[in-house]
Amino acid sequence: MSALSADTAQLITEKTDGLADRLIEWRRDFHAYPELGWMEYRTTSIIINELKKMGYDVLYGKDACKEDERMGLPCAQEDEEAVARALKEGADPELLKEIKGGHTGAVAILKNGDGPVIGMRFDIDALPLQEFSDSGYFPADKGFNSKHPSTMHACGHDSHITMGLGVARVMAELKDRWSGTLKILFQPAEEGVRGAKSMVKAGHVDDVDIMLAQHVWPHEFDTADYAPGSGGALATTKYDVNMKGLAAHASGAPQKGKNALLAACTAVLNLYAISRHSGGSTRVSVGKIEAGDTRNIVAEHAHFEMEVRGLTTELNEYMERRAKTIIDAAAKMYECDYEIIRMGEAISLDSDPDLMQQIADAADTVGVRANDPHWVEMTASEDYAFMMKRVQDNGGKASLLLIFTPSKGGLHSVEFSVDESVLTKGVKAIVASAVAQMPAR
Repeated sequence: MSALSADTAQLITEKTDGLADRLIEWRRDFHAYPELGWMEYRTTSIIINELKKMGYDVLYGKDACKEDERMGLPCAQEDEEAVARALKEGADPELLKEIKGGHTGAVAILKNGDGPVIGMRFDIDALPLQEFSDSGYFPADKGFNSKHPSTMHACGHDSHITMGLGVARVMAELKDRWSGTLKILFQPAEEGVRGAKSMVKAGHVDDVDIMLAQHVWPHEFDTADYAPGSGGALATTKYDVNMKGLAAHASGAPQKGKNALLAACTAVLNLYAISRHSGGSTRVSVGKIEAGDTRNIVAEHAHFEMEVRGLTTELNEYMERRAKTIIDAAAKMYECDYEIIRMGEAISLDSDPDLMQQIADAADTVGVRANDPHWVEMTASEDYAFMMKRVQDNGGKASLLLIFTPSKGGLHSVEFSVDESVLTKGVKAIVASAVAQMPAR
């Protein structure tokens, strides 16, 4: 690791502070036009064009993600509607032709002489929630609430995209201060942990020596601005389950029916009865269930959406095996057919301790305060873990930074919103951490 010189640290600070108004503009625009996973068309279009203006080589469309590794894709109608909306809202029509069909996301590459390959991940998708709009909620008061019904940036990815573009701008402007290669991955479909694996399978992090990612994190600014690393994120697998039975008159001939509703309900109740494991924390959740057509017909079809989680990848696999056994048994009880569709997955993750210390040291030179201890536990799941593991397995180092922000609502809440001061803090910390890992020119 190269020491970050005082004049380089000052330049990072000055350039980032000079970008503050632009960061706010980007963030508010992305917040107002949120897009769900694999349908981030307007978002991706803007990202690509901004990166090209900065001088990056940009991979996008089918080059961004390995096509057959994408999980949880929208149906054709949803995709067509999303493309049409993005076009109406100012997306580049030529780029839309290349990224439609769920080929969102982008990889920016800046080769700048000999040195390590530094990778970064910024996720770009939103959540299916109706945003809060009452007085006192910052985006509503400032007029940049979501323009899309039942869709909002409730996990802060609007600020993540913004930080990514800010980092790209400052790193490009500091090309005479560092040597190596910078790769910035703007990842689609993080929600539901569906997108990272496809970027890993496309080979984008195979040559990365140091991998960084960040996530805004609800926390007051009382003693620190961020945590240089995190871990303990649960491994998870997301499934959609479809039960197929046989309709019959509920009174006239119930014995001729095969009740998919009962099969689904039996499965759901018993999923929650899976024995917990002595090896660590495990979770199961069914968040949605739909079945049948009307009251006097034996339900022919049922659909439910579920997930399992585990403290480690092995514990999650245990939960998967038990869940599949239960679903199979429930279907057989009612003589129903079934299918289990894998909609998303993530493995467990842990940041490298020595890299966390290096990040803390570098960010301190640009006035961004690290949490002590540097490591913060995450109880959620994060598909960045696939990128982290690939880099670590190849002998590199990786960390997931948590950028603190006060917020009335927590992550995935309809009242979640970042304090906009985190935008410059995040850019400074990440740029300083990257430049400190690269030889000075």
